[in-house]
Amino acid sequence: MKRLAERVAIVTGGANGIGQAFCVGLASDGAKVVVADIEEPAETIGKVEAVGGEAWGLEVDVTDQASTQEMARRVMEQAGRIDILVNNAGIYPTVPFQELSFDDWKKVLAINLDGVFLCSKAVYPHMMAQSYGRIVNISSGTVFLGTPGFAHYVTTKAGVIGFTRTLAGEAGDFGITVNAIAPGLTATRTVLDGPLGELFEGIISGQALKRRQEPEDLVGALLFFVTDEGSFVTGQTIAVDGGLTRH
Repeated sequence: MKRLAERVAIVTGGANGIGQAFCVGLASDGAKVVVADIEEPAETIGKVEAVGGEAWGLEVDVTDQASTQEMARRVMEQAGRIDILVNNAGIYPTVPFQELSFDDWKKVLAINLDGVFLCSKAVYPHMMAQSYGRIVNISSGTVFLGTPGFAHYVTTKAGVIGFTRTLAGEAGDFGITVNAIAPGLTATRTVLDGPLGELFEGIISGQALKRRQEPEDLVGALLFFVTDEGSFVTGQTIAVDGGLTRH
């Protein structure tokens, strides 16, 4: 029997990359998946259907409170419940600190940190009402490395860990767990097509496991947190990066 049968999962930023792998992994284990993104979700939906799963797309701006509230409303209207939220949407521009503008700073915080708050806030009452929920936030191994050129990004991802720990302390009373995953540099299309793709060789040399990280490498940690196997685990952050950060 599939472990997530009858569960309904929302994955923000699910149209590609790590989010797409999460959608396919959740669906493969039986969950109905909502692909919440500002981008076209058709590719992800096709991959979910290819593994026998069910998915539908919602256009959601995670920085906009009305948009995230509408997301929750529409999922409840269509599916009747929200069991899992994966706060995956994020951006990771590289900017040296001396060139980092306040507008750049605010944009990254809005997507990477405000988005986690707003999406969690939108689904939380529904999880409370059913006395069950799994919230998984995506942080980053850069928090433990202090990676240069990412002051705004690392700050948001450190904030995600703080938010995860604090919300977990409140959410437990309602049967809700809150955890985080801290990936290493992952071979998504966006990364491979941009300047970060050149960093793989150096990063791999520092890992305990000497290969490039793929989006699918993160799915096991997610499934642990959202299935019964992880039902007594909350407030935790697990680094999934081949042993680059031994956190």
